[in-house]
Amino acid sequence: MRAADYLRDHFSPPSILIGHSLGGTAVIAASKSIPEVRAIVTIGSPSAPSHVLKQFQDQQQEIEAGGQAEVDLGGRAFVIKKQFLDDVREANIDGILSTMRKSLLVMHSPVDRVVSVNEAERLYLGAKHPKSFVSLDDADHLLTNKRDSEYAASVIAAWVSRYVDLPNTVEAQQTEVSAGEVWVSEHNQHFTRRVKSDQHSWLADEPVSVGGHELGPDPYEHLLAALGACTSMTLRMYANRKNLPLKHVEVRLKHERVHAEDCAEGAGKLEVISRLIRLDGDLSDAERQRLLEIADRCPVHRTLTGELRIEDARELGES
Repeated sequence: MRAADYLRDHFSPPSILIGHSLGGTAVIAASKSIPEVRAIVTIGSPSAPSHVLKQFQDQQQEIEAGGQAEVDLGGRAFVIKKQFLDDVREANIDGILSTMRKSLLVMHSPVDRVVSVNEAERLYLGAKHPKSFVSLDDADHLLTNKRDSEYAASVIAAWVSRYVDLPNTVEAQQTEVSAGEVWVSEHNQHFTRRVKSDQHSWLADEPVSVGGHELGPDPYEHLLAALGACTSMTLRMYANRKNLPLKHVEVRLKHERVHAEDCAEGAGKLEVISRLIRLDGDLSDAERQRLLEIADRCPVHRTLTGELRIEDARELGES
């Protein structure tokens, strides 16, 4: 398992596997080769990979003869190769389930028209305890309704929490971040950083091209996001307060370093943030002009263009 080996070598091995549709069946099969996996979640998954072959019976002969063909699965186009057919036919999910010593959560909609809920029953009955089943009620196969996908995500998050071991590190111990503060710590010894506020946690990283793993926005993307989000929020607040017919706001930003106009070539650079604001709605020219003026009054814009001082404070005990 190349992906598992990469995670094992650079971060930590996967302990939870989650798969949707055939992906759920695939993670059950993959778990046999990843001893660190403690729990598995399937969503709308067939009990055997061969189930998917029924979805493109007419193309199987074409795949066998030509080596591959494009097929439709659940309304999406996929290129299926002959190797896939061979792997599907050889997979023994029943055998894996009967000997698997990992927790299993089966999620399925009883009205799924792509994969029958009977497939979920076979998965559940074939697995040993501990195992759980959660009905997705009237959800479709792809969980296209936002409420269905959010429900599934919240259930999964709660269920897997007992199978995830947080490392005994300063990061794990540091849970208190005051409102208005942001705490940044190393996620690995490359460029990935964990960013935490009082209510949220996310990753910052650099592109692969400069040695990062691209697991999150880079520092300048965070900066642009702060300005763009603040601009949009300020415009919405003003429009709502003034009852302006502003239907939608979009802000697109870009950061560049350009040669300063008053400097010789190569002698100096100027930091430039380009901000494009799109205002949708039945607004008059005067209202649009006023909104653009208000955009410059957003707090982050004022911080970036005003006098800014960064004060470094050393922790107690540091020299």
